[in-house]
Amino acid sequence: MTTEQPAQGSGQSAGCPLSAAVPPGTTPYAYYARMDELLTLQHPLSPADTEPGFIIMSQVKELLFKLLHTELTTARDQLDKDRIDAALWTLRRSARVQQVLLVSWETFSVLSPAEFAEFRDVLGSASGFQSAGYRRLEFLLGNKNPAMAQPHRDTAGHDAVLNQLHEPSLYDAALALLARRGLLTPDDSPARDATLPYRSGEDVEEAWRAIYQDRPGHHDLHALAEALMDTAEQFARWRYTHLLTVQRMLGAKPGTGGTDGVAWLARISEHRFFPELWSVRSTL
Repeated sequence: MTTEQPAQGSGQSAGCPLSAAVPPGTTPYAYYARMDELLTLQHPLSPADTEPGFIIMSQVKELLFKLLHTELTTARDQLDKDRIDAALWTLRRSARVQQVLLVSWETFSVLSPAEFAEFRDVLGSASGFQSAGYRRLEFLLGNKNPAMAQPHRDTAGHDAVLNQLHEPSLYDAALALLARRGLLTPDDSPARDATLPYRSGEDVEEAWRAIYQDRPGHHDLHALAEALMDTAEQFARWRYTHLLTVQRMLGAKPGTGGTDGVAWLARISEHRFFPELWSVRSTL
């Protein structure tokens, strides 16, 4: 048995699609994933030993927000095409991303108040509230509020946030599917304002109740309901863990960037995506 040898003078295995494109001074792996650039994006502004970790984990969360947005957008588009099995598989992947996001708070929770205070001042007006990636996720899941796009004015992320505000949400796609299945009266309005929160009410809850009460007859929609609940629950856990982490680091102090800190986080931790999937449980 013979093995193929690297091409003469290339330094790379023959057949590698990156062989001819990799510039000197890097590797195919680093070039493909832009690792050399990525690893130069951490610039602490204080001598605190814990600030590099804070920056790195903040960047990790933003990358995970981007990945989760990609997965949930794919699931929404699959539902629009009645590809429920594909959407369920995509939501399965997105659930794993959410689990990693949830665990990411653990690296912040071990910062003592004194350690955080060593570099908090250099944050200035910076706050996670300004994350365009997270705001896009909120809008994609249906928590629409045009005022929440205002903090992103005159920033690189503003167009993406504004576009997301005007796109149908994942829950919009799920409810449109229920209407196509005859479980919900179609929304016949010629141009529904996509910037409004998703359709809600007793008729939506009744549609989900019909699915839960006839699980064999609606097995795929029942699986979708539970997958959406997994998504909503993970977000609720993420918000609550955020609240606990801030309480541990800051107590009742104002948050970074002038936010209300714990008081504001306590309010938003009560929000639930896909409300009828929560309320229908009281009727089953």
